[in-house]
Amino acid sequence: MALSGIQIYKMLPQTNCKECGFATCLAFAMKLAAKQAELDGCPYVTEESKAALAESATPPIRLVTLKGKAGEAKAGNEVVLFRHEKTFYNRPGVFIRVLDTEDDEVIENKVRTGSSYSVDYVGMELRIDGFAVEAASGDRTRLATVVEALRASTGLPLILVGSDPAVLSGGLDKLEGEAPLIMGADTSNWEAMADLAAGRGAALGIRGGSIEELAQLSEKIKEKGVEDLVLYPAVDSMSASLALNTQIRRLALKNFRPLGYPTIAFAAASGDQGRESLMAAQAICKYAGFVVIDTFAPELIYPLLVLRENIFTDPQKPIQVLPALYEINSPGRSDPVLVTTNFSITYFSVANEVEGAGLPAWLLVTDAEGMSVLTAWAAGKFDAESIAKAVKQFGVADKVDQKWIVLPGHTAVLSGELEEELPDWVIKVGPREAVDLPGYMRQVLN
Repeated sequence: MALSGIQIYKMLPQTNCKECGFATCLAFAMKLAAKQAELDGCPYVTEESKAALAESATPPIRLVTLKGKAGEAKAGNEVVLFRHEKTFYNRPGVFIRVLDTEDDEVIENKVRTGSSYSVDYVGMELRIDGFAVEAASGDRTRLATVVEALRASTGLPLILVGSDPAVLSGGLDKLEGEAPLIMGADTSNWEAMADLAAGRGAALGIRGGSIEELAQLSEKIKEKGVEDLVLYPAVDSMSASLALNTQIRRLALKNFRPLGYPTIAFAAASGDQGRESLMAAQAICKYAGFVVIDTFAPELIYPLLVLRENIFTDPQKPIQVLPALYEINSPGRSDPVLVTTNFSITYFSVANEVEGAGLPAWLLVTDAEGMSVLTAWAAGKFDAESIAKAVKQFGVADKVDQKWIVLPGHTAVLSGELEEELPDWVIKVGPREAVDLPGYMRQVLN
């Protein structure tokens, strides 16, 4: 059972040394109880206390890592129900399902296009995480052939789906040195599936239609030595799936260990791409660790991956780009210098508008701790001094002959101060919105 903050405090050295980053040992103990700190933060805790506190220090949802030859997919280690309470840590792995009954050409095309799919989204690369191979044929040799063909095209992690351990073992033969997930154990085959997972070093997915069934199976399988488990709440409707996944997460966060594992969702909708996207979006939000979809299509994948990024970024930490001097459309020595902050959305808004218009420019990105222009200005993180410092730091004067620097329109008040900081430069005030930059550059700067 989880320990309270007071119980944890009694096991700490109670020196209030502050080396853990907290003002008192009691404050540290409260954070430990809330799963918001790690026990390793205390350098003086005894080994006896460490053993006693191990359960409280362990995240309520086990971390499960699937490993391929060229990547990993992690799920688990979550400590909150809602991201605003702290943050979510491991993005749900998005997997594309292929059936071993499909034609080789169809499988090859899906795997090739899926594994090569990549989109740059505000400085983050959007990609799928792997493939799920379903042994629909029931043929051990056919599954092995398909898995071998996949491995010739991609090294991404794999999930093997089937109910016959003998068939699944054929696919595992082609995955030596990897850590795949095998689906799925249920009340009829759990012993043989547990033996297979334990012998091959694979994670094991458990299929059940109720909390009681999943909890009972996880306890039995754990007793057989399989630690890395994934729960599959197998219900028919989206509403039932939402309710069951939420109940599992709530109980796991209360340290009910039989349910303290990531979950997996299969967004299969018999060719209905709209429903499939809804099912996958719900699974990403509430609370799947792995999401398997049947359709690979950019118009389906892209919004799901963007949704995932929006949810699984720390709400207390803005998404940032590296402060630097960026080149847009191969600028020359007579092209203007635009200034903005390192908030990624601000950066990409400016860069995309200028690049899309085909206009060359230098884009000077200052360090504003990831804040937008107005927020940074109000906080004193984007001012004449910081802009002048960036100009000198990145050697902007050595790049241009025509020393024109363009401020964001919302910070026109900085122009006078910047003229004092950079007396050799012509300070111009640009538009308030990035969308108006191309017109401004054509009309004012030419």
